Amino acid sequence: MQVNQGIYCGAFPCEDINVAGHYVPGAVSNPERVRVVLISECAAADPADNYYAPGDPLFARTTVQAFQDAGVDVHSIQDILDRGVYLTTAVKCAKLGYAIGRQTILACSELLERELDLFPHVRAYLLMGDVAITAVNAIARRRGEGRVIPAGPTYKLRGGDFTFRGARAFPSYLQAGPSFFIEKSKRRMIAEDIAAALAVAELEAVGA
Repeated sequence: MQVNQGIYCGAFPCEDINVAGHYVPGAVSNPERVRVVLISECAAADPADNYYAPGDPLFARTTVQAFQDAGVDVHSIQDILDRGVYLTTAVKCAKLGYAIGRQTILACSELLERELDLFPHVRAYLLMGDVAITAVNAIARRRGEGRVIPAGPTYKLRGGDFTFRGARAFPSYLQAGPSFFIEKSKRRMIAEDIAAALAVAELEAVGA
């Protein structure tokens, strides 16, 4: 299945993003096997750093390290995919500044919603940072549901029992990018959240 054939933005209405950095994941060999979806913030400033870019992209390095920190024997993004985990971003373009505006997140959440529709058997969603949390809350509200993740600091919300589309939702911290190597306390919490999501999805044996 080619994800980016059906998930694209035709208008690019947002003012705080770099349209040249627009990126949607490409091929997923078996969407029926996906049990965990990890949603991070936005596309990389350098397209060569996106999850599925060839070579040694930054997002892949930090994410593989995060899964290794969680005790998972992986060495590449393909290893993570083989375990039934799909990786994507809430915002499909790169950001221009430090933060991403709420209206941009809401607009792009419509693309994310269509993307998530492609994976019918998800058991856990990893929401890596405030942008991912805001996007998922927006999707839920459009469907007439309440917030998936309540307002509040992530460190207080972690470990709560939250559901989205009938699956568990785990609020966590951003693992994609250079800050992952700096903030050691968040790195530990990210590892704990990944381990918890995989346990809920019973994925430890998948692809082993």
